[in-house]
Amino acid sequence: MAERDIVVIGASRGGFQGLKMLVSQLPADLPAAVFIVLHIGRHASVLPDLLSAWGPLTARYATHGETVQRGTIRVAPPDRHLVLSKGRVWLNDGAKENFARPAADPLFRSAALEYGPRVIGVVMSGDLDDGAAGLANIRAQQGFAIVQDPADCESPGMPRAALESCGADALCPEHDLSRCILDAVKGVQAGGVSKEATMSKDVLAQEARIAASGISDPAALDEVGERSALTCPDCGGALWRIKDDRPMRYRCHTGHAFTGLSLEDGIESRAEEAVWSAIRAVHERVIFAMERQRWAERSGNQEQIEIEQARIEEAERVADLLREAMQVTTPSPE
Repeated sequence: MAERDIVVIGASRGGFQGLKMLVSQLPADLPAAVFIVLHIGRHASVLPDLLSAWGPLTARYATHGETVQRGTIRVAPPDRHLVLSKGRVWLNDGAKENFARPAADPLFRSAALEYGPRVIGVVMSGDLDDGAAGLANIRAQQGFAIVQDPADCESPGMPRAALESCGADALCPEHDLSRCILDAVKGVQAGGVSKEATMSKDVLAQEARIAASGISDPAALDEVGERSALTCPDCGGALWRIKDDRPMRYRCHTGHAFTGLSLEDGIESRAEEAVWSAIRAVHERVIFAMERQRWAERSGNQEQIEIEQARIEEAERVADLLREAMQVTTPSPE
């Protein structure tokens, strides 16, 4: 069995305290390189300084082109994807994946492609499903998969999606993640991956090239996916459904990528925006009809007053229907 010396970690909401506990329990002589993606978007963060203060390993933001080194922690900087290739760390400002940059999937995918069975992938607390496809990539290339127990998470979405996509070799509560990582580094046996959960390495390599290239030739996407009737909620472009179904995922030709939950969230958000836009437009019809009605009143045009009143009442009925639709699509929390 190949030694495991590449640890990639993805976390989002609720993952901050988990990372604090995790790094505090890792040894100073850890024979592995650790890479972390936390969904911070464009916001400045002191996370590397905090990670260094919390544990014995030195943490800092990754720098473009640096070599991969054991016994270090590298963090994806704000608004940059972090990927691994040819023994080095690379940063890019490619399209968001699952509405995130940095995102876990690009890091996990590149690690699986570059290091195969040497990789330990860790999915921690977070919303939606970033990391699910990447962890499936890691397991498909005989890497080791660790998932934080959803019952132990502030936000169980990411761990649940990862488990549904490919399962896990270790399911750990927050306080046990570091031990699970150390066991994996030391060579604990990985569980088998079912045939249904495997992913084609050819598709993985092509998808990695597509992600790295940014805007893609539709013909390249045709090689790894099938054109769907759906459109990208980020840019409005056509979406391709990637042929590997574990998990279901989509890409557009400008580089945006989504797994199922993230795409569903984007479609729902876009639908909500469309309904609110329609409500605004109908409300403007009411306002304009009222202004015309007041004009008709000043001129003593009774016929026009009645016409505008009918327009107002019709527009208000439409607005009521749209508001009812909003209540269906965005139910109040219980």
